[in-house]
Amino acid sequence: MPWIFGVVGLVVGLIVGVVATRMTAPQYSKQKDLQKALDTSKYELEQQKQDLTDHFARSAELLEEMGKQYSNLYQHLAKSSSEMLPNIPEQDNPFVKKLDVADNQVESEPAADIEGQPKDYANGATGMLKSEEKVIVDSPEVTKPA
Repeated sequence: MPWIFGVVGLVVGLIVGVVATRMTAPQYSKQKDLQKALDTSKYELEQQKQDLTDHFARSAELLEEMGKQYSNLYQHLAKSSSEMLPNIPEQDNPFVKKLDVADNQVESEPAADIEGQPKDYANGATGMLKSEEKVIVDSPEVTKPA
């Protein structure tokens, strides 16, 4: 029975010693401070990323809205110029010219792009899977395999 008291006292002494060493050791407090600083920095970085994402999302929405408003304004000016100046020749109306040019470019651009694209296939058979005899050139004269 006395040896049980000795083992319990040894275990309690070890636990108290470890806790006391942890609390008074300068390295433990430095590590704790560094961990706190790291966690704070990670949080701030995530917050900045979120703020940046929100900023660009809002900027994209505003640009889209601005483009729509610009288009509406331009259409309004074109309509009002043709209504207010009905006798002006089309060549003198700056809005009619721009609208005609924009319509022509939109219609012609896709056709030019499609025709200019390279083909990803060969016209006709390339001869890779033909069962015909192929001509082999070993020397200046042409021979066929037997």
